[in-house]
Amino acid sequence: MIAYMYIMRKKNNINKKGLNIMDLNDKQKNFIDLCYKEFGNDLTEITRQQLVQVEKKYKVAFPQWLVADKDLKISKGVYSMPGSVAKNVETKKEDIESQAAYIVSSLTDNVVPNKDKDFVSFGNYGDVKNVITSKKFYPIFITGLSGNGKTLAVTQACAVAKREMIRVNITIETDEDDLLGGYRLKDGQTVWQNGPVIEAMERGAVLLLDEIDLASNKIMCLQPILEGSGIYVKKINKFVKPKLGFNVVATANTKGQGSDDGKFIGTNVLNEAFLERFPITFEQQYPAAKTEQKIVATKLKSAGKSDDKFATNLVTWADVIRKTFKDGGVDEIISTRRLVHIAEAYAIFKNKMKAIEVCTNRFDDSTKTSFVDLYTKVDSGASAESILADKKAAEEAEILSEEKQDSDDSEDGEDTFEV
Repeated sequence: MIAYMYIMRKKNNINKKGLNIMDLNDKQKNFIDLCYKEFGNDLTEITRQQLVQVEKKYKVAFPQWLVADKDLKISKGVYSMPGSVAKNVETKKEDIESQAAYIVSSLTDNVVPNKDKDFVSFGNYGDVKNVITSKKFYPIFITGLSGNGKTLAVTQACAVAKREMIRVNITIETDEDDLLGGYRLKDGQTVWQNGPVIEAMERGAVLLLDEIDLASNKIMCLQPILEGSGIYVKKINKFVKPKLGFNVVATANTKGQGSDDGKFIGTNVLNEAFLERFPITFEQQYPAAKTEQKIVATKLKSAGKSDDKFATNLVTWADVIRKTFKDGGVDEIISTRRLVHIAEAYAIFKNKMKAIEVCTNRFDDSTKTSFVDLYTKVDSGASAESILADKKAAEEAEILSEEKQDSDDSEDGEDTFEV
């Protein structure tokens, strides 16, 4: 019904867009005939230079009526031939009727990511690049803590391999309509607009499903796509086969089993059959200290504030916090992304401590204060090992103190009982 209404609106609008050949007077029709005689019967567009050529050759009046018609103007100095709109619609009528609806694409430009001049490769980047460069269909699942370069690795692998990439940020609300496509209103017409998954399949692009563990069971529509066999889009009665080079990469903070510690609120347990369709899983870790120092130093240099010592101190600071986090000493962590944010903030505010403070303000007051105090120790020359050793000694002393207090309380209780 939608397709039928669309076609009927097209028919009714044929004579309203531009001039119809039947509306021309004899002189105007004669000029059009001369244009066809001069440039061929298949002429659908004509330039101002061609109009002038006909005017001079056949000594007829210049068609001011044609160039003044805004509906006939295509671009500067280029115009549609009167009647060509109707002709084009009629020739495409069968194509429109054979489809469930007029299909449009939301992507018309090249979608190869740009290279990041500050990018430093680490972790699983090499393996991801090898898969993407191969153009083989081999879905990848990448898991790891937030801010450790999962998405950036995929983006830069596509940039280096000059592969188109379409990124979809998944949420609990993401459904089949968001992924495969749906009916949309475009220029007053109801059309079918392909979703990012169909676009990636037809272009042979890499489909990046970011934060896949936030999804609900509504993404089960991707099951056949993860098998590489194509998908039947029932709403438009069309079977879409993936073009060579199409692949799927999913990133997540968990392994699709939810978050037991509550760090990643909103993550869900994904269907086991869905997860089984990813043949490989990469566990992305934070980069080694030497690599992370290079990442931060490169960002500082790029921002015009080259400072290797500051980069080293930031990495040492983050390393202590991560080890403390792993031992359960703190509830927050400093990611590589946050170190880059601090480097950028330093370039803006020209003050190291202010850069650290504004980039740790998102944490609660006690955590932020402890993080800032910890950096002052690192900045004063303390090593990660000495800081952790001091922290461990302080914790042991606190435990002994508590045990002694409990023992004293117990002895006091016994004396009271005897009295």
